[in-house]
Amino acid sequence: MSSNAPDVPSRDAPPDDVLRSLLTRYRRIAVVGLSPNPARPSNAVAAYLRAHGYDIVPVNPTAREVFGVASAPSLAEAAERGPLEIVDIFRRADAIPAIVDAAIALGARMIWMQLGLRDGASAARARAAGLDVVVDRCIKVEHARLVERNP
Repeated sequence: MSSNAPDVPSRDAPPDDVLRSLLTRYRRIAVVGLSPNPARPSNAVAAYLRAHGYDIVPVNPTAREVFGVASAPSLAEAAERGPLEIVDIFRRADAIPAIVDAAIALGARMIWMQLGLRDGASAARARAAGLDVVVDRCIKVEHARLVERNP
C-alpha cells in the first residue's frame, strides 16, 4: 500500500550518512555495563568494536577489568581517563536517566542506547544538550552495516 505522507526521519537515530560520519569520527566508547563474560552481548559488541580500532573504556563497578583494561566504576571515573565520545549503554532501562545525566554533565558527544533500550525523556534531554542520540539499536550491527560494508 502506498502512502502520500512524506517520509519522516526516525528520531531513534540520525540519518545513515550522519550516523556513518559519527561512527568514523568518534573513536572512544565508554561501554556502561560492559561484562567481562564473553557470553554476554556487551562483551561481544565491545570485542567487535575493539577489533575495528575503537578505544573501549569499560564502565562496570563490579568488574576489575575487561580485555585487560581496568574497569571504571562510573562514567565520572571513565571521563578522568580521557574525553567521553560515545556512551554506549548496556544497563536496564531504569538506569538510563542517571547515565544520560552523567554523560551530559561530563561532556559526552553521543548517547547510544543498545538494542531493546529506550527512554524518550532521557533521549530528549541529551538531544537538547547537543548530544547525538541513538535509541534501540546495536552499535555493532550499525557499524557493520554503515562503515565496514560501506567505507
